[in-house]
Amino acid sequence: MAKFKDNIVIKVRAGKGGAGAVSFRREKYIPRGGPDGGDGGKGGDVIIQATQGYYNLGHLFKDRIYKAQNGGFGMGQNRHGRDGQDLIINVPAGTQVLDAESGELLADLVHEGDTVCVARGGMGGKGNAFFKTATHQTPRFAQPGMPGEERSILLNLKLIADVGLVGLPNVGKSTLLKAITNAQPKIADYPFTTLIPNLGVIERGETVIKIADIPGIIEGAHKGLGLGLSFLQHIERVRIILFCIEAIDADPLYTLSLLKAELSTYNKDL
Repeated sequence: MAKFKDNIVIKVRAGKGGAGAVSFRREKYIPRGGPDGGDGGKGGDVIIQATQGYYNLGHLFKDRIYKAQNGGFGMGQNRHGRDGQDLIINVPAGTQVLDAESGELLADLVHEGDTVCVARGGMGGKGNAFFKTATHQTPRFAQPGMPGEERSILLNLKLIADVGLVGLPNVGKSTLLKAITNAQPKIADYPFTTLIPNLGVIERGETVIKIADIPGIIEGAHKGLGLGLSFLQHIERVRIILFCIEAIDADPLYTLSLLKAELSTYNKDL
């Protein structure tokens, strides 16, 4: 299973356009035919797409440079070079796509099927047939292909779920998630068993409910204590926050207020 990653920088490079061809017709009885060099093909684009079946960015961790296919060279007989194939990078729904250098948000891929083109392929060069004029019947040159765009992209995942489970460490959130969904989180009798968010799904006919289990929060988490608040970005988009408090908690109202205070410190709108 891929290591859980919710934040990663990748480099993308669109395909280079193919060079135009320098070619002349070679026909019987026509020893010096006119130019017939075709244009080069366009380079492939790099596209990021929110795709079903992906739950984090761990699958992108190994290969950090993603290249689309170059366009093909133009050919004689006015044949156009093939266009380079687009490269599609699959990510989970909820992935924000940013320019890594400027921090500009390029797209927020909230729904499965959402796409954004992050690097456009270069245009193919013109073949020598394009340059034929009344005064220049036999051009012996063609254009090279244009380079594709290249940039660094920051991907930041904010899980899309209907319900987010929030509580102190070791209160049974993962046990609850396992009991009501298909998830298989790690469960043990010590604090901070859950080190990464877990996502479970309840399916009842056509109804699908996604539940996110967030690592436990302790008092002072906003100061970096425990596991801190870095994983709270994964409940920013949930419809319902479910606070999990032990039945044997000596002061459940205090625990609830503590959890709410830590959330509001992270994001006042939570």
